[in-house]
Amino acid sequence: MSDLTDAQWEAIQPLLPPQRGRGRPRADDRRTLNGIVYVLRTGCRWQDMPRRYGSPVTCWRRLRRWQQEGVWERIWRTYLAMLEERGQLQWPQTFLDGTFVPAKKGARRWA
Repeated sequence: MSDLTDAQWEAIQPLLPPQRGRGRPRADDRRTLNGIVYVLRTGCRWQDMPRRYGSPVTCWRRLRRWQQEGVWERIWRTYLAMLEERGQLQWPQTFLDGTFVPAKKGARRWA
């Protein structure tokens, strides 16, 4: 597995939330992001993540917080726009997964 290149990091860094002014400084964003990507690519457990990425708990919490704050969608949309500008995105070959999963055990039904 490879970590983010300098070019990839330079494109992503401005899309991340700024450090908060007060309190303890948060763990290094680049190292933490590399840890998150490592776990998502390999499918390993957070506890099995190499220590060079810092704390597994920190990576997991950052993944969750950035999801809640819309950071991942912002990164995704930025990269899609960049690929579109370069002519590297071929829309006819893309698709949206419309899988439907029914609710279980007493969940409301659609009218």
